[in-house]
Amino acid sequence: MTTFKTTIIATALTALAAPAFAAENPMVGGAPMYADKTIVENAVNSADHETLVAAVKQAGLVDTLNSEGPFTVFAPTDAAFDRISDESLSQLMMDEHKAQLAEILTCHVVATSAMSDAIAGMIADDGGMHPVPTVGGCTLQAKLESGTITLTDEQGRSANVTIADVQQSNGVIHVIDRVLLPAM
Repeated sequence: MTTFKTTIIATALTALAAPAFAAENPMVGGAPMYADKTIVENAVNSADHETLVAAVKQAGLVDTLNSEGPFTVFAPTDAAFDRISDESLSQLMMDEHKAQLAEILTCHVVATSAMSDAIAGMIADDGGMHPVPTVGGCTLQAKLESGTITLTDEQGRSANVTIADVQQSNGVIHVIDRVLLPAM
């Protein structure tokens, strides 16, 4: 009887703990994001990141973003990619432009795991703007405006973090509303 009670209690506690664990991460693109999955494993489930996932595959970056990391990825939504003309996006997705696509995508990746409170602290420590060097060799400028982290690329284009602190097993994702570009 004691073993049966212990099993029932353990099962009930597990059932209660599972939703609480899933609730730690925000939903992205209508899908739960799991802190024990990699950046790519979670991104493929987001209905808002289909273009980003296709671009990551085309650029040959899946293995990198599935690796141990840690990484911070500023992940543009499909709506952010929609701001690029269909012609330009189609050209970027061609095999002959794979290197350029990889350069653009890696300008959204930082080789550390930085939660929004840490980014906000660095912005404050630097007097309102903090340089963010990316894996792709770009330097983004981060600032805090009305409680929102804004990133400005090397072309002066700004993106807002719309969903912050989506924890991954190999880093963190911050969803952004614009594709950032390197200086060209």
